Amino acid sequence: MKRSLQGQLLRALGVTILVTGVLTGMVSFRFAYDEGEDFQDDTLRQIAALVDTEFLRQNSGLGLPIDRDIDPETRILVSVLPSRQVPWISSDLSAGFHTVQGPEGEWRVFIRPGTQGKIAVAQVIDARDDLALHSALWTLVPLLLLLLLLMLLVAHVVRRELAVLPRLARELDHQSPEQPEPLSAQAIPAEVVPFMLSINRLLARIRTLMEAQRRFIADAAHEMRSPLTALLLQVQNLEQSAPISLSGRIKPLKEGIVRTCQLVEQLLSHARSQVGSTQWIPVSCFQLGRTLVSDLMPLAEARHMDLGLECPETLEVISDPQLLPLILRNALDNALRYAPEGSEVTLRIRIEGPYGVFEVEDTGPGIPEDEKLRVFEPFHRVMGSNVAGSGLGLTIAREAAQRLGGEVSLQDRVVGRGLIFRYCQHLKRDFPPVTGRDNRDAL
Repeated sequence: MKRSLQGQLLRALGVTILVTGVLTGMVSFRFAYDEGEDFQDDTLRQIAALVDTEFLRQNSGLGLPIDRDIDPETRILVSVLPSRQVPWISSDLSAGFHTVQGPEGEWRVFIRPGTQGKIAVAQVIDARDDLALHSALWTLVPLLLLLLLLMLLVAHVVRRELAVLPRLARELDHQSPEQPEPLSAQAIPAEVVPFMLSINRLLARIRTLMEAQRRFIADAAHEMRSPLTALLLQVQNLEQSAPISLSGRIKPLKEGIVRTCQLVEQLLSHARSQVGSTQWIPVSCFQLGRTLVSDLMPLAEARHMDLGLECPETLEVISDPQLLPLILRNALDNALRYAPEGSEVTLRIRIEGPYGVFEVEDTGPGIPEDEKLRVFEPFHRVMGSNVAGSGLGLTIAREAAQRLGGEVSLQDRVVGRGLIFRYCQHLKRDFPPVTGRDNRDAL
C-alpha cells in the first residue's frame, strides 16, 4: 500500500498538536487547581478579617456558623476560640492555616488573633477540593475547543497546500499527446518547483523527439511523392502504348502505385495536422462544403454514389481554414470509399446550441459497436472490408479535431442502415490555441 504524504503530515501534525495540548492541559490544570485552592484560602482570610471587624463593632454573634442553610459543601464556619460549638478546633493553634480532623472529615482552618480571642474560619477540605477541581476542569474546555479548531485548521491548510499536486496531475492528464505543453508555475510552492521543472524539461524533450519523428515522416513522404508521381505517369504512358496482352499485368501495378500515392498524401496530411500554429478566422461553412463536394464528386460518380450537402448559406464558424477542411475531407473520403456503390453520402452542417455540428452520413452497412473507437487508431481497418486503404483517414480527422478543441465520434443512423461521422466544435473559442512552428506550408 502506498503511503500518503497528506496522511503522514496530518498524522504527524495531529500527534504533535495532541501531545502539546495534553502537556499544556496538564500544566494549565495544575495551575488552575492551585489557584482555586489559593483563592479559597484568601476567602477564609478575608472572612476572618471581616468577622473581626464586625465583632469589634457589635461584640456579639460569637461561635456561629455563617449561612447555616446553604449547601454543606460550600459551608464556612466562623468561631471565636475557645468554643463549645467547635471543640475539635484547639485554641492552642497558632495564627495561620492548619488542617484539623473534624466531624465531617478534614477541615482547612485559618486562625486570626482578635481583640476578644482567636478567630477561626474553617471549611471542609473535600468541598474545597471539589470546588478547585471543578474550576480547574472548566479551564480545560477552551483549551479542548482550541485544540479541535487547530486540528481542523491544520487539516484544511495541509489539504489546500497539497492541492497543487492533484492540479499538476490533472494538467498532465489533459496534456495533448501530440503537443505536450509546459506546466504552469503559478501558485506552486517552492518545494514543488524543482519537481515541476524536471517534468517540464522531460515534456520538452518528448516534444522535441515527437517533432523530429513527425518531421522525418513528413520529409520521407515528401521525398517519395515526386518519384511516385513520375512512376505513375510512366505506367500510364506504358499502359497506353503497351499491347493488349500486357494490360492485365500493368493494371495491378498501376493500382498499387495509386494506393501508394494515396498513402503518401495521407502521411503528408497527417504531418500537416500535427505541426504549425492553429489559426482562428471566420470560415464559411457553405463555401467549404461546396468546395469539398465539388472536389470529391469524381470519386462519388465513379462509384455511382449520391453526394449531397445540407448547410445554411450564411453559416460561419471560427476555425482553422486548413484543419477544418482536413477533418471533413477525410470523413467524406472515408464514407465514399467504404460505403457500397450506389449509397448516399451527405455532408450536413448545422448549429446545435453553442456548438457547430458537422456530420457525414452514409447509407452503408455501418460498423460493429466495438469498432467505433478503434477505427480512429492509426492503420486500423475494419475486418471484412475489401476496400484498399491506409487506415489513416479517421486518425487524421481525430487529431485535427483535438487541435481545434473539438470532438469526433461515430454513431448509427436513427432510421435505416448507415453510419454518421460527427464532429462538434464550440462556436466560441474559449480554449487556448495550440501553438508551434508553422511548417505546414513547407510540407
